[in-house]
Order: sequence, then structure tokens, then C-alpha cells
Amino acid sequence: MTELRDWHARHVEAPLDADLPIVDAHHHMWDRPPQRYQLDEILMDVRSGHNIRATVFVECTAMYRAEGPEHLRPVGETEYVNGVAAASASGLYGPVRLCAGITGYADLKRGAQVREVLEAHIRAGGDRFRGIRQQAQFDPVLGGMAKAPTQKGLLLDPRFREGFAELAPLGLVYEAWVFFTQLDEVAQLAAAFPESVIVLNHLGGPIAVGPYANDKPTNFRIWRAGMEKLAKLRNVHVKLGGLGMVSYGFDFHLGDAPPDSETLAEAWAPHVETCISLFGADRCMFESNFPVDAQSCSYGVLWNAFKRLTRGASSAERSALFSDTAAQVYRLTI
Repeated sequence: MTELRDWHARHVEAPLDADLPIVDAHHHMWDRPPQRYQLDEILMDVRSGHNIRATVFVECTAMYRAEGPEHLRPVGETEYVNGVAAASASGLYGPVRLCAGITGYADLKRGAQVREVLEAHIRAGGDRFRGIRQQAQFDPVLGGMAKAPTQKGLLLDPRFREGFAELAPLGLVYEAWVFFTQLDEVAQLAAAFPESVIVLNHLGGPIAVGPYANDKPTNFRIWRAGMEKLAKLRNVHVKLGGLGMVSYGFDFHLGDAPPDSETLAEAWAPHVETCISLFGADRCMFESNFPVDAQSCSYGVLWNAFKRLTRGASSAERSALFSDTAAQVYRLTI
């Protein structure tokens, strides 16, 4: 992050609407030399002047156990993150409650046997563990574009669905990270399990690289059609973010200085405004996706862009988008 922070320093903004409470609904933490994003780094970001009240950690294959049964090793990530959350809950680092909600990984293709892993996560996370993300993004050309391998049609796999059925009885949500070409698979899953809460990551994956780099209008129409179908399923919520990823087709990372929040808001408006219009503010939540979205801007400028995007929203709508929806879905007290 050091080089990125030097680049971020070339454009700094004062926080807009600094009193607006925010729950950052999606971020990661890891130590992968030379990449590091742990307690000190995230504290630097949440202290950027915005009123960050709580955050939600989402799995990223960090700090798995080095020993023990293979299927239980991901529980090490929850143990690690819960330690960070406990340190934050001490109040020593201010009023923010980092990792107040934790989403981990379990291989749902274990079927009903996955319950052992889910219960281990719940024990390790105390009262903070809230759900599972098993990454499902896949493209015949691009593959999964993830650190861990993914498979075609994961959400349709009968064994996956058998494991998925174990989430709702334990009060756990499912984080769906797919590409826009897979949105129908999410819709089929949501329709088959109407009592299960599904949180669609990163605006439904409107990637714009590889075979999707040259016809963005057609891709947008395909993405919107998939989102319209999902919006009819009330158990689906959407995270508004991830647009800072290079795979989403913006080239802000190539600039001598990062973009300002007005530029970001203008570029991101079509996708963000479409989601809010289709799903409503009560089913949408903003996410930083840091440190990944740091590729395009600083943490403070990112939240300014989101605030600019919602200037026309009512007070109740803004409260939902920035904190209330996330607090409801992840059962947080802020």
C-alpha cells in the first residue's frame, strides 16, 4: 500500500457530509508480502474524516490455519479477524468498530457436512460471524480471476445447494461474487431458497476486460437485464462498490494523480443509480472493497464519490444506503 498511498497523496479532499454515519459493508485484511492491509492500515483509512461507525470483513483467504483438517483451515481467518474486531471493540482506537460483522469461507460443496465448518466459524467469530462467501465468478475465457480457483456453474451444483441450505437455519447470509454473465444463476439460487439472504457483491460483476472490453453498451444492457430479474427477488441485496477494480474497465490507475470524487461519481453513476432504482435503498449498501479499490482512489475520496452520487436522495434513503441496510443485513448495532 505504500506506493498507492504516495499516489493517493497527490489528490486529497476534505470529507463531504462528515457527520453521515457509515457502515463499510465490505473490506478485506491480509498480509501477503509485499502487500499488507491490517489493523494499522485500515485505521489510517477509516480516520480519513468520514464518520465510519462499523465495518464488515469479507473472506479473502487470509490467515488460514497451517495445520489440522483441510476443511477447517479457513476458520483461522475468522479467528484472526475476530481478534482485530476485539481490539477495535476495546475503544482504544476510537469509536469505529472494525470487523463488527465477519464473512468467512466454507466449501458448500461438502453438502450437509459443511455444518461442522459453519459451526466452527460461529464459535471462532463469537457474536460477529455473519455469513459465507464461496466465490463463484467464472468465465470461459477469463476463468475465475480469483486467488482461489472457482468452477463453472457452482451455484447450480446440487452438492453446493445442499450445503447452501445449511446457511439460513444458522442465520447466515451468502455473499455472491459472480460476473454479470452469471446473474441468472444467482436468480435461480435465490428463487430456490426464498428464505435465504443473498448479498450480491460489487454491483453484480460488470467486468469490462478481455472479451468484454470493446462493447460496453451491449454489456450494460445484459447486466441491467440480469439485475432487473434479481430485483424481483426480495431476498437479494446489492453491494454498491468494486468499481475501483481495474477489471471493471476504468483506467484511473494510469493517471499521474488519482481522480477527484466528481470524476468518480460521474463514471460510476450509471451502475450505482441503476441498482438503487431497481432494488431500492433498503436493499442496497455502499462498500469500500478496500484495499482492492485503492487501485483507483483513496478511501476518503471514494466515500466522497458515493456521497455525491446520493445528493438527490432523501435523508432516509441516504441513511439506508450508507449504514442502515448493512446494519440490518449483518445484524450490527451502530
